[in-house]
Amino acid sequence: MRRLVSLTDTSSPAKCGVALEDDELRRLVRGFRGSSIFPIVAVLAFTGMRRNEALALRWDDLDVQKKTLRIEQALEYTEKFGLRFKGPKHDRHKRTIKIDDELISVLLKEREKHLRIAAGIPDGVEVDLALLRLPSDSLMFPGMPERGTLSFSTPRHPNIVTKLFGKRAQRLCFKDLRLHDLRGTFETHLLDQGVAVHVVAERCGHHPAVLLENYAKRRPSADQHAAAVAGR
Repeated sequence: MRRLVSLTDTSSPAKCGVALEDDELRRLVRGFRGSSIFPIVAVLAFTGMRRNEALALRWDDLDVQKKTLRIEQALEYTEKFGLRFKGPKHDRHKRTIKIDDELISVLLKEREKHLRIAAGIPDGVEVDLALLRLPSDSLMFPGMPERGTLSFSTPRHPNIVTKLFGKRAQRLCFKDLRLHDLRGTFETHLLDQGVAVHVVAERCGHHPAVLLENYAKRRPSADQHAAAVAGR
């Protein structure tokens, strides 16, 4: 795990967060298997999405054939209104991104679980799930009920997700890691791999200048690569 230092921020590295190396990120995500927030962590780790964007995703936003996720809104919490959905602050926040087969598999397993819950079908019972449907407003990551039946349109509280992530990350020995660091890690990885700044910014819903100001981080591994290139 590497301290992130912004190109323009000279404050404490701890305030800038940390970025994971690729093997660390995979180990972290695997460590969340079996957790109620595993699919959320997978989405954040491998898309660079904001937490509140992920919590606003609905199943209609997933296109399995095109391998895309559509991001059109975000969840927010205020003292006055509680939890509610809001549209994008900027047009660039509204976007459609490509995802890989591994993440699609994670999401399809989550949707299968929801279908079984909605139909009252226990795990292990053979049934053609293609015949089942969820309500059109069903969220990918609905809130867990305190009692009664799960409401697929009730959002999960962002603060609870953050707390659950922090506790499990600590147990996995990622003591300085914040949930938001998954976004910085994703962006750092793309930049390290030579993906153009404007492409990374478009995928993550940033203005390129904002990306450079706040997220253009460098890890030691990337610096070594830069030194090797410069020496050719």
